[in-house]
Amino acid sequence: MASGSKAPRVAIVHDWLYGGGAELVVEQLHKMFPDAPIYATFATHEWRKRLDNKVVTGYLGWWPFNKLHKFLGPLRILWYTHLKFDDYDLVISSSGAEAKGIIVPEKTLHINYCHAPTHYYWSRYDQYMKQPGFGPGFDSIARVGLRLLVGPLRKWDYKAAQRPDYIIANSTYIQSEIKTYYGRESTVIFPPVNIERFQKPSNLKRARKGFLISGRQTPYKRFDLAVQACTEQDIPLTVIGNGPDHHRLRKLAGHSVTFLGRVSDEVMEEELASASAYIFPGIDDFGIAAVEALASGTPVIAYKAGGALDYILPGKSGLFFNKSTVESLDIAIKSFKPDRFSNPSIAVYAQRFSAEQFRRKMTEYLKGVYSKSHAKTQ
Repeated sequence: MASGSKAPRVAIVHDWLYGGGAELVVEQLHKMFPDAPIYATFATHEWRKRLDNKVVTGYLGWWPFNKLHKFLGPLRILWYTHLKFDDYDLVISSSGAEAKGIIVPEKTLHINYCHAPTHYYWSRYDQYMKQPGFGPGFDSIARVGLRLLVGPLRKWDYKAAQRPDYIIANSTYIQSEIKTYYGRESTVIFPPVNIERFQKPSNLKRARKGFLISGRQTPYKRFDLAVQACTEQDIPLTVIGNGPDHHRLRKLAGHSVTFLGRVSDEVMEEELASASAYIFPGIDDFGIAAVEALASGTPVIAYKAGGALDYILPGKSGLFFNKSTVESLDIAIKSFKPDRFSNPSIAVYAQRFSAEQFRRKMTEYLKGVYSKSHAKTQ
């Protein structure tokens, strides 16, 4: 990786390959290092194919363990800590859970791309206790298990976070969380967003009307704020996605709120490009969905916290509301004036979060730390 030196032997490690923003990081790392094996405890057939069958899962990736994946935290820890990396010069772990806990030889450089300190041990422990998300009949078991094990698991997680030589955070918010929970410094490199997908000329010319919100409908994402605010003001709101909070949201919704459920990629692109604004009311580690809205030229009305602080420029790419309440969001919606925003300018602004930018910044960072580490061993 360093100029004039032999290319390093690279391995990639990830928590699980199911679908989401974290997997997009792995996909770009794979493009950077196409020969590198990708270790994960679980991978869908789709992701195995997308990653050119470079995924190594071991026994946890197959039946019956793949059907019990959510329950196997201790087994995941055991699997990661027994992986061998003697044949590699550089290991990149992409993790918001156990993958960062790998143990590498002293000669091997370990860089962790941290999506978040493990949510269910730290910042969202209380939320997971209220709604573990394991489904009827299993939530009560999950609560008991997490309550009994959270002490030792937090100790392991903290210890695991000390193992990487360097940590990359996916946002300034997560950089702060890493410092708070792990006591470590980190460098921010934003995750990749498929900007081009949302910038088709035909979509960018669409007429705009109403508001939009999308994603997995869980309580912490606070879809309820958007549904209630738009219901009270009788403003059109389109809701895309599904999740455990879906039925409650429908009960809160008035006639101005339309639920589309899960939609195709094409419909998602069209809806984003047809909205006057996208509402982003929760605290997210980064918030790829909001950046996809920006890529569509759509301004974002966001709660002033989390990853949104890195890409919402008030008056240019969107607006903030300051309190996690319907009243605060009401004020922001009333103050929103579509004609004060330039949709083409917002779309151009979003390009700084592209996959190409991610690869460029990662390459520069990896070259720097690898050269420094390589020099120490000479």
